[in-house]
Parts: sequence; structure tokens; C-alpha cells
Amino acid sequence: MSDPKDPWLLTPGPLTTSTTVKQSMLRDWGSRDQEFIAINARMRARLVELLHGEGSFVTVPMQGSGTFAVEAMLGSFVPKTGKLLILINGAYGKRMAKICDYYGRAYGVIEVAEDKPIEPAAVAKALAADPAITHVTVVHCETTSGVLNPVAEIAAAVAADGRRLLVDAMSAFGAIPLDAREIAFDAVAASSNKCIEGVPGLGVVICREAALAQCKGNAPSLSLDLYDQWQVLEKTQQYRFTPPIHCIVAFETALAEHAAEGGVAGRGARYRNNCRLLVEGMRALGFQTLLPDRLQAPIIVTFHMPADPKFVFQTFYDRLRDRGFVIYPGKLTVADSFRIGCIGRLGEAEMRGAIDAVRAVMAELGVGSGAPRQPLAAIA
Repeated sequence: MSDPKDPWLLTPGPLTTSTTVKQSMLRDWGSRDQEFIAINARMRARLVELLHGEGSFVTVPMQGSGTFAVEAMLGSFVPKTGKLLILINGAYGKRMAKICDYYGRAYGVIEVAEDKPIEPAAVAKALAADPAITHVTVVHCETTSGVLNPVAEIAAAVAADGRRLLVDAMSAFGAIPLDAREIAFDAVAASSNKCIEGVPGLGVVICREAALAQCKGNAPSLSLDLYDQWQVLEKTQQYRFTPPIHCIVAFETALAEHAAEGGVAGRGARYRNNCRLLVEGMRALGFQTLLPDRLQAPIIVTFHMPADPKFVFQTFYDRLRDRGFVIYPGKLTVADSFRIGCIGRLGEAEMRGAIDAVRAVMAELGVGSGAPRQPLAAIA
């Protein structure tokens, strides 16, 4: 488990990592050493396996955070003459629109409230109305609220109209299944520090090789050119620019631990149990979730702010941090809220410990209940 001196990070990433992941960064490596080259090759291959994309997909690692990977994916796959349909139900969909503004790429949007999933029928309707659209992009799990979008159904609508799908799977990859044998997409963006439980510093885009081969000259950025990065890696086994070596070595350790836990199924099962314990425990204290259970992904849970005037979020946050648990502020426009994550090197003991800490802090603050300010619809 994690070093006990570290706080438990109940956040969507960066998150709590294992001691062995941390220890793997204690050695220095040369970027041209054969041992590091082999580590990088194994990492790239393993990520393809997690999507069941062997033989048709390749991993293109990209130095930087997850947003670097998303920006590289959009800039490289959407040609200058193309048009992107962005499906938005939170901050990360809006960020993709901002990327397109910077790049001067044409785009349209389907935007719904942050507590609603994207409707595949709306995607099909938008595609039928606009033949200029070449690509569609969606966030698999939108951590603004924690909502899970129906990627398989969206992909079917996109494929039926002959368009191409790009997926931001940042907060879902490694814990929520995404099978390239069953779902049609050209690329999936992820990162080292989410459900694989590595450390920040590396984004990855897992690309359908045939589609990536058509991306030459698309990217408006040198550093974020996926096609060029891929070509150089394939020809020389080297990165074009200095790679985050310690992060990559830690990522390989995290991938080995992910496999030992049972891969996507095993990791997802632990996170689902974490989520269940969290929601049950918080509801027992009066808190109410933003999302009904049927829409809740086991990644991060949004809770309405309590009505009790003695509840001050910053004080609540600080007192929990003093007890060793770090949570997340809200990011919604539809409701005053805060968030608690279910991912990272956390299990049943840590989740129960977090609930105990919340209960103790509420008592310290004199907050009798976490019930929200107005009556809300029953959980469905």
C-alpha cells in the first residue's frame, strides 16, 4: 500500500500510488539505454492489449499531462479541412472546444447539462444534419460530475454514418472496459496517473494504425504531432524530445500491478466496491449524490453541499486533510457541490477510514446532517 506518511488522495488524479511504484523512480536511466528502450516497448504493447487492439493499434506516448495527449489526438487526427463534433457534458468537453479554437479547427457541439449523459440519438441527428463533420469526440467518464457516457452506443451512431470517433478516456482507461474489437474508434487518449495508478508526466494516445498513417501533416504543433512521434519511435525506438523517464519506468511497474490485480476487470471491481462503500457511507450521514446510481461511474462521486450553515467547505476540506484524506472541490455549474474520488491505491479500509473521518469532522463542526439545501429527487 502507500507510504503511511502520505495523505490518501481521494481525487481523480494525481492519486495515491503504491510504494513499489514510488520506489521504481529511485534509479536514474539513460533515454538511449537498451533497458529503458525495452521498458518503453513493453509499456506501449501492454496499453494496446488493454483495448484488445493487438495487430491493428499502436500506442503513441506523449510527454506531458493528459491534456497534452488529448490536444495531440485532436490536432493530429482532425485534418485542416475536417470538422469535429464535440460532445460536451462537463469541463473536459469544453476544454476540447478551446483546443479547437486555438488550432483554428472547425467544430460543432452537442452540449447537455453536467449531470446528464450524451444521448446517442442526438449524435445521429447531428451527423445527419451536417455532412461536413468528419470526426466526433467524447469523454468516456466526465469527472466534472462523475457521469459515464455511453461510448459504445455513440460509436455505433458515428460508425453508421461513416464518421470517425476519438475518445478521451482519461479517467476511465484501465478500469472501465473499452474493447476495440466491439467499439469502432480511431484513437483513445489516456495518461499515466489515473486508473493505471502511475505518476503524472506521460499522456498516451492508442491509435488505430491505419488511421494514424493518414495523419501526416495534420498537426499544427511540432511537439504534439502524433504522426511524427510515432514514426520516430518506430524507426529509432527513441523519443523525439526528452522523455519523462522516471514516470515511464513507474508506469511500467503500475501496469504490472494492474495486470496482477486482474487487469481492467480486477481494477474496475475494486473501484466499484470503493464507490459503493463511499456512497453508502455518505448517504448514511445525510449527503446526497448529484447522480443517480445508474449514471454514476466508479471514478469520482459528486455530492451536494449540505444545507447546515455550520458546514464550510474549506474548513471541512482542511480538517479532512489534517486527518490524512484529500478530497476535491466541485466543478459544476448546475449545483453547489464537492467531489470524492474512488480510484488510486485505495481499498475497503481506506474508504471506511474516509467515512469515519467525514463523520468526525462533521461532529467537530457541529454539522448534524449532510442533507442538501433543498429536497432532491429520490435516487434511481
